[in-house]
Parts: sequence; structure tokens; C-alpha cells
Amino acid sequence: MHEYLIEMLECPACHGELDWQIGERRGERVETADSRCRACDTSYPVREGIGVFLTSDLSRDDLWAQMDSWLPRYLQEHPDIECLLMESPLEELDPADQRFRANVLEERGQFDQAKAIRESATPIYTAEHLSASASQTDFVIECLSSGTGPVVDLASGAGALVEEIARRLTRPVVATDFSPSILRRDRVRLEHFGLYDRVSLVAFDARLTPFKDRAVKTMTSNVGLSNIREPGTLLEELRRIIDGRFLSICHFFDEEDEANAEAIRELRLESLYRSATMKAFTDAGWKVEAANTVSARAEPTPRSTLLGAGIDGLPVTETVLEFCVLVAEGCDATN
Repeated sequence: MHEYLIEMLECPACHGELDWQIGERRGERVETADSRCRACDTSYPVREGIGVFLTSDLSRDDLWAQMDSWLPRYLQEHPDIECLLMESPLEELDPADQRFRANVLEERGQFDQAKAIRESATPIYTAEHLSASASQTDFVIECLSSGTGPVVDLASGAGALVEEIARRLTRPVVATDFSPSILRRDRVRLEHFGLYDRVSLVAFDARLTPFKDRAVKTMTSNVGLSNIREPGTLLEELRRIIDGRFLSICHFFDEEDEANAEAIRELRLESLYRSATMKAFTDAGWKVEAANTVSARAEPTPRSTLLGAGIDGLPVTETVLEFCVLVAEGCDATN
């Protein structure tokens, strides 16, 4: 993480000031360090350039780490399937298995080969879906192009939006996730493609962030809210730290779509409905509007023939999704 972040950070558990012991630096980047809260004595390390500000009181399942361990282990236990997955002509694999091959190559550090497969693979999303999604990224990039200062990206995951910001803009960007494992993978990929110079990596849970009050001027998220159950508490925390705009790429289901409603209820993801999400923002003290709204047909993503695993859990049947960017500011924000 870059050294400028130190002035923005505090203890996520009690909001106390942090004392820092810097170890290794690389230019303006802190590679190793230890910070300790003056109030509650909790320590937070920086390792491999990743600031880790996870508290012990919140339960969380690191699905990225589970996937990273599951797939290599499964292939090691089933060498015949690994041979079919990795050595079959690409066109003989179904669309899901094409993507699993790309995932394996990326985990092995073969990023160019993984990228080539993804670019030539059979699409798993409709053309309308892909176009609507790309439109939201373009809209966010345009919104960010006139500003300065760091952009904090929430729930970055595999880092698709972070990569676009780093590729298309000159602003610093902070990739965040509660999974240090996915941030480590992001670092290696960004370094490979020459995009790491302005990127910082920070691990934290969005329900208890390590940022000081009003420390963040610009925050983005790429479908990060869609997988959060009962986002009200999270949005209240973001109101505390953001003194500017929050640009959140979202896609919403039609509330009349009963075919997918049952699966959404089972997952308890009411945030996939526009009205529920807008209400959660308003209740947390935000002014929010939906911008760049695009409707697009979406289909269930395929399951892997070789591995028996799926790509996305939703939709479970064909539907029309509403893609947009939620542009949110605090009710007391001044322009």
C-alpha cells in the first residue's frame, strides 16, 4: 500500500489512532509494516504490500480462498479431468470449462494465456448483458476522469473495475476486499500487466472500515452491493468515511419476476431489487439517484461439464435486468 494511506487510516475496531513501525519500503509504497492502536492495542500488519485491517469479531467466509484451494485440490485428485480440462482443444470445451481453464492458468501465473482464452472463449453472457455492463464501467470512468486524488474501490474481488481505472486513468486507486488471498492474486496480475504502480491493496470488512471520518473523497464498487445481505449497516459505515461521491455499479431484478424471486429470497439478497437498495441508501442518510440506466436480457450461466460447477447462481431463468450506476452523496454534502 502507498504511504499516503497512513494519514487516512485508523483502528477499525475502536477508531483509535494508529502507531506505525515501517519495515520495508519500495519508493512511496510500504511493503511491510506493523501498526498498533493506541486505544485498544490491536495490531494490524502490512505484508506483501497489503494492509490487513480485519477485526476478529465479524464472521466472514473467504470464498476466494476456498475456490483457490478447491480447484487445484480437485484437479490433483482427478488427473484425468485435469488432462481433459487443460489439454483438450478449447473449442471442444463447454463455455464454463473454458473459463475454468483460464482460472487455472491465472492461478499458475500464466496471465497472458488466461487472457487469450477469455477473449476467445464462447460467451457465457448475452450480448445485451455484456454491452450493458461495459456501459456502466465507461460511465464510472467518465465520472472519475475529471477528478483528482485516490479512488477507493469497495469489494474489488478479482479487480475488473480497478484494472480499468488503472489502465484508463492516472488517478491512484485503492483495491479493497476482506480476502487477502484475492488481493494477493490481484497484485501479481496487475504487476504482470504493468498496472500496479498507482494501485494500493487493503484488506478490510466494509462493515468496519479502517478509514477516518470523511477520509474518502471518491469510492466505487462494481456490483459489490449485490452480494450483501441487509446492507443498511454497511451504508451507514460508508456515510461515516465518504466525503464526496459513491459510484456503485448495480444490476437489479424486476420485482415481478417470480421465476427468480424464490432464489433471491433463499439467498436473502433483497439488495438485488432497486426499491430495497434505494431505501437502504436513503435510510442511511444518502442522496442517491440511478444514472445510465440500461435494460438487458440475461440468461442463466452454464455449468461445467467436467467439474459440475456453475459460474453464477443468478438468474436461474431468463430475465431482463436493469443495469445502472447509483450515484450517492451524503445528505449534508456540499458541491
